[in-house]
Amino acid sequence: MIKTGITYRAVLKVTAEQSAERMGSGDLPVLATPALIALMEQAAMKAVAPYLQATESSVGVFVNCRHTRATAIGDEVYAEACVTGVDGRRISFEITACDSRGEIGRAEHDRFVVDRERFLSKLK
Repeated sequence: MIKTGITYRAVLKVTAEQSAERMGSGDLPVLATPALIALMEQAAMKAVAPYLQATESSVGVFVNCRHTRATAIGDEVYAEACVTGVDGRRISFEITACDSRGEIGRAEHDRFVVDRERFLSKLK
């Protein structure tokens, strides 16, 4: 059962592939905001994955992110997600991201638990 307080920490070694200039979200060789958001979503997804049935998955439906400081290529970043609410199939998270120098961002994130087969069948 998914409940408040469940946490997970996802870690990323920043490479040029995650830079703003490579991802097209800027023109500087620093961690791109889309890469940070992906890491945050990964932390949330992995936090609840052990509590889902084999036929279920979770999908992101909302992200409100503040990317407050740049991170250099080669640095390590982590995002720690904590479940803050459960309302039926909707799960809410608070996520904090840090690099070797401290906090670089925060986010509120919601995910929905879905049936894998039913979800994918809607794409046909």
